[in-house]
Parts: sequence; structure tokens; C-alpha cells
Amino acid sequence: MQNFRYYNPTRLYFGRGVVEHLPEAMNGTRRVLMVYGGGSIKRSGAYDDVVQALRQAEIEMVEFPGIEPNPRVGTVRRAIQEARAREVDAVLAVGGGSAIDAAKGIAVGAKSEADIWDIVMGRAEPASALPLYTVLTLAATGSEMNKNSVLTNEATAEKYGWSSEWAYPRASFLDPYYTRTVPKDHTVYGIVDMMSHIFEQYFHTVDNTPVTDRQAEGVLAAIIETAPKLVANLEDLKLRETILFAGTVALNGTLSMGVIGDWATHNIEHAVSALFDIPHAAGLAILFPHWMRHVHHVRPKRWVNLATRVFGLDPSGKDDEELALEAIDWLADFWRGLGAPSRLSDFGIGEAHVEAIVEKAMARRGPFGQFKTLTADDVRTIVRNAL
Repeated sequence: MQNFRYYNPTRLYFGRGVVEHLPEAMNGTRRVLMVYGGGSIKRSGAYDDVVQALRQAEIEMVEFPGIEPNPRVGTVRRAIQEARAREVDAVLAVGGGSAIDAAKGIAVGAKSEADIWDIVMGRAEPASALPLYTVLTLAATGSEMNKNSVLTNEATAEKYGWSSEWAYPRASFLDPYYTRTVPKDHTVYGIVDMMSHIFEQYFHTVDNTPVTDRQAEGVLAAIIETAPKLVANLEDLKLRETILFAGTVALNGTLSMGVIGDWATHNIEHAVSALFDIPHAAGLAILFPHWMRHVHHVRPKRWVNLATRVFGLDPSGKDDEELALEAIDWLADFWRGLGAPSRLSDFGIGEAHVEAIVEKAMARRGPFGQFKTLTADDVRTIVRNAL
């Protein structure tokens, strides 16, 4: 186990009706920039509840709708200008991970002289940020309780993650009721996304991590047990509650204590969605099994544990490699059974696009990945296998 420091300042409000506590969390705020995407927050009831809570607290709202999936840095820049012009003293994201990721860029960028893309690229460091609050309406990314964000530069077709201590939300409000209107495809994408986050942390090369590993395995098992039931009954609030909490725990730092995660598959997927603007989790569902097959020979015991402890596979008469490959096939079948895509060609991506994806994946830092370092040839093989 590696030495580590853990810090998470986000205050979490979880359960039915928690948005009524929004004014107490935002005490002292007089004008807030409310950031969201489209009409989904109005269909779920989140918009009306938030507006009512803010009005009762006499907090003035400046609305900024139109945040895209795979949020664009150009949109974030316009929102930063609006935040400055209207002299808001806080940012409130209402929606899923895209709205929250954009809001993090807005909160940090509004208090920085540097351009937000320079911060994303590490060419500038933020020194402060507007207070950020979130009301989550989609179980997926975990952005509601971490310091991470992913933004896309539409001008250069680049998509990168970034993080900052200033990007932690001060408080996040998670009401399972707001997720009941999420359609099947986005529900499935959220499940794939949170499972992928756990896999990225679970596949590490650090020894003596039984507590962290068992936590990851337990959350995965809970998701696997719940996901098919939820897909079959999208309005079941108990199932929604389980998946909503799982998405937060999957990436709030508790599953990475003492380990260094891999994150290679996310890097490849960012290259794919930067070029083709496909849903992030759709790319993960396609790519992750192929990354797994490419690296399954690394740390055989890890694959045995995944197969037996999480997927419930019978190890009798099988060597480690056979069990690893069976586990990977099981996962691919599980995601496909939920309704996730399994081929890049489903999105019109073919052999002619492979080299562009490889170039984009390698552009920022060259070889990448902690579980197994991937070269351009490795990425090329994974992408071709995923076509």
C-alpha cells in the first residue's frame, strides 16, 4: 500500500427533498449563476425545486442553459464572461456530469486571469474559485464529489481531464427522485461510466491493498446486482437510490486510497469522443473489454479476484488466463445485455480513423497507463480490435 493523503471538503446531502437545504448551504450568497443543459432538469422537477428554494432565500438567479454533453471550452468561456459581467458570487450546476464539469471550469475560470484552457492544459494554476454547488440529476460521473473535470476544445478537437483543489463543490445535493426520468440509454451509460471508474482504480500494481480492493469489489457487486433490475424498471426509486450513491462512491477518492489507478482506457476514449463526439460511456463500454484483453496477463491474481469475488465465476479446472478471459467476456456480455454498444463501427468509426485516434491519444504525454504502459502500437491494436 502506498502512502496517501485523503481530503474531500464536499458536503453531501443525499435523499428525497434535500434541495430544501440548498439555502443553508449557500448562506451568504446573493447572486448565483445557475448552469444546466437542456430540458431534462425541468422534466424531472429539479428545476422547479431549485428555483423555489433560491427564491425563498432571496438569492438572485442568473441562468446559463445549453451546456453540451462533452462540454465545450467555448461554452465555458462564454459562461465565465457572464459570471463576471453579472458579478455572481457563486456557481450552481443542476444536471449531470457535463453540467458539473462545465461549472467547475466556470467557477475556477471566473476568478483567474488565465484562460480556462491554459488551466486545463496545466500551463496556468488557479489560485481561487467562486463557490460551487451542485444538484445532481444523473448517476454517472462522480463529479459531484471530486475535484476533477473534463472539457473539450472544439477548435482543436482535444478532450482532456484536469483537476484542482479549487474545483471541489462545497455542497452537493443528490435526490434519487430527480433521476427517475432518465431514459434507458443514459441510465445504462451512467452504469457503465461508474463501473469504468472503479475498474480504472481497481487495476493497479500496488501490493497489500485488501481494504481498498474489497471496497471496490463491493461497490461493483452492488451495481451488478442492481443494474439489470433498474433497466427493467426505470422508475424504481430504491434502485435509483442505490445506483446514484454508487456513482458518487465510485469516484470520490475512497476507492483510490493507497493505490495509483490506470486511466489508460479513459485516455483512449477521450481521443475518440474528441474526434467523433460520441457519448463518453458508450466509448468506454466499447473500449474497456478490449483494453482488458490486451493487458489480461498483468497481475493474474487481480483477474481471478474480479472473476470470482465480483462476477461469481467458477474457477474449477481453469488456469488464471482462462479465468481472466472468461471474466472479460462476462463483463462485455453484461454491458451488452443492458443495452450498451459494443463496436466503434456502431458510430461510423472505421479503419480509416484509427491513426487519427492513436495520434490524438498519444499527443499530450506519450506512452500512458499505470497497470501497463501503452505505446502507440498498443493503442492501435486496442482500437482496431474495437472497430
